[in-house]
Amino acid sequence: MSAAPLWTGDAVLGAVGGEGPTAWQAGGISIDSRTLRPGELFVPIAGPNFDGHDFIADAFANGAAAALSHCPSKTPGALGPVVRVADTLAALRRLGCLRRTESRARVVAITGSVGKTGTKEALRLALSSDAKVHASAASFNNHWGVPLSLARMPVDADFGIFEMGMNHPGEIAALTRMARPHLALITAIAPAHLAVFASLADIARAKAEIFQGMVDGGIAVLCRDSEHYPILERAAETAGAGSIVGFGESQAAEARLIRAVEHPDCVCATAEIMGQPVAYKVGAAGRHWAMNGLAVLAAVQALGADLGRAALALAELQPMKGRGQRHRVRIAGGAIEVIDESYNASPASVRAALAVLGRVAPKKSGRRIAVLGDMLELGDDATALHVGLVEGLLAADVDLVFACGANMAALSERLPAARRGAVAETSTELLAHVLDAVGPGDVVMVKGSLAMAMAPIVEALTGLGSDGAPIAAAG
Repeated sequence: MSAAPLWTGDAVLGAVGGEGPTAWQAGGISIDSRTLRPGELFVPIAGPNFDGHDFIADAFANGAAAALSHCPSKTPGALGPVVRVADTLAALRRLGCLRRTESRARVVAITGSVGKTGTKEALRLALSSDAKVHASAASFNNHWGVPLSLARMPVDADFGIFEMGMNHPGEIAALTRMARPHLALITAIAPAHLAVFASLADIARAKAEIFQGMVDGGIAVLCRDSEHYPILERAAETAGAGSIVGFGESQAAEARLIRAVEHPDCVCATAEIMGQPVAYKVGAAGRHWAMNGLAVLAAVQALGADLGRAALALAELQPMKGRGQRHRVRIAGGAIEVIDESYNASPASVRAALAVLGRVAPKKSGRRIAVLGDMLELGDDATALHVGLVEGLLAADVDLVFACGANMAALSERLPAARRGAVAETSTELLAHVLDAVGPGDVVMVKGSLAMAMAPIVEALTGLGSDGAPIAAAG
């Protein structure tokens, strides 16, 4: 028996108010013609750099079941079913909202300054042990990512998990009103986007917008250790939360971390989750993962899912590309280990990554090497926040630091001379210096904001050998 379609032509036209043929069905939805799978509906989005309408022909060539379009002049004829709409992004939102209305799923929304994607993936894994779970792909957490993720949710999913991000006030409010979560989880409040927000308190208020779309009597899961907990708690209460669950090390936390033991490739912890003792292991390194795991287990318990199975499932979590994924690469004379943290960076996430680097022992005469790109959108305090990482570098006993960008250059100047590697304005200029420096036994961690393009350095390092596959977490 073939699987039921995700969308039928009739349902799509009914949702978007468009005009066009209905004798088609789609097994998925895509906004990228390059990754579209045969049988999916193509929704071209007009962005600042590209207009998806320019790729409708490519989408049909790759097997699209149908396409939406608000630009007749760019819509080729006779290639496949085309539904004409007033605006494709608005149509995508309508599809997402309709699917949310139709769905029986318990919906979880996750935001925070750090840890959103990792916590989402950990919760997906934890709930999948005994339920059908749908979750946002990658970091699809913005004005098109959330409606796309909602529209992709199967009608028979038991849980839907959606990540929500923001750069400005008001963005999360719009996203959460589409998702209407039963449970809203805020991972942490930390310095990020300070070029837009005047203070961490303002960031907390913007993250707390996630409660504005929560269903009546919904559940809020918050970090009890945060100095901004009162702001978040008050916002959840104002929005009508039926219960508020605090997680952290605080004695007042309903989900309380009792002990965490860090290992080079995992963290093991004991906790009390709403009165129930739990031991769990997270298959990713760093104390922050003990806290992310705690938040996940708090959410699982609050949702009434199986806490024991969820705790066991967390051991299977693996670091994602750009977010802690590790590679062992054979080179002449031995091997190097590469820790890929290249996706993004903030002061809190860099400190966490440095702590992980500090727990990985180089082989033989190898060194700990950090390749750091600027952390962006930090406003007037940017230089001070970069220089403030010196303590973390020294505590991790990092032997050599390569700096990319003006603010990381300022950090480099504060380091002992023996620990300073090359400094460059761009990752392209820095790359050759890094490749020349690495040697057998080295552990190299690469991290920086997405716009600093640190990923090519990771690719070059893993390309030094033929076996740069990710390292699985040890048992």
